[in-house]
Amino acid sequence: MFRPLLTGASARERAIACLGAALCIGATAALCALVPGVSGTLPAIAAPLGASAVLVLAVPSSPLAQPWPVIGGNVVSSLVGVLVARVVPGQALAAGVAVGAAIGVMSLLRCLHPPGGAAALTAVIGGPAVQSAGFGFALAPMAGNSLALVALGLAFHRLTGRSYPHQPAPIAPVAESGIDMADIDAAVADLHESFDIARADLDALLTRAELHAAARRARDG
Repeated sequence: MFRPLLTGASARERAIACLGAALCIGATAALCALVPGVSGTLPAIAAPLGASAVLVLAVPSSPLAQPWPVIGGNVVSSLVGVLVARVVPGQALAAGVAVGAAIGVMSLLRCLHPPGGAAALTAVIGGPAVQSAGFGFALAPMAGNSLALVALGLAFHRLTGRSYPHQPAPIAPVAESGIDMADIDAAVADLHESFDIARADLDALLTRAELHAAARRARDG
């Protein structure tokens, strides 16, 4: 029941993620509160940033946690949400359209980021303060929050020895490997699913598994 959901997650990694999220969210809120001209009717930090912090600090290798998805996804989705709130009648209908449209736009711009859906929804149901801010909601707090979180996350990961923005770890090639990137693409297409792992990371994982399999066969043989 309490085993890690994520492959490779350890107690040490979870502790680092908890510490990083606490520090980075606290610092983001403090820094953004100091920005001149921020409206007093809006919070210094928006709720979707909590979800962004989970990705940036807990799963920094995820394609959804990289700097462009965090910044682009939150800002673009906020703009979409504000626009939909203005043109679609009825809050329930507007909420659904905003989240659906945000997913579509983020996908087209290669910045899919789950908290972006929350940003779009906040733009619709955020109340008078968000509505009065209009498209400025995408700038403050969303853009400022996202930029600060990415910068702080980058610094934290550098200090703790993590790769962010993520780059697959280089590994030695496997002699006469029977798998290449085209095979990986074909296998993913067969499954008709989306996976939260980059193609290069999947290739590196399979290659390293082949290395371990070869070493095991040599020991057993």
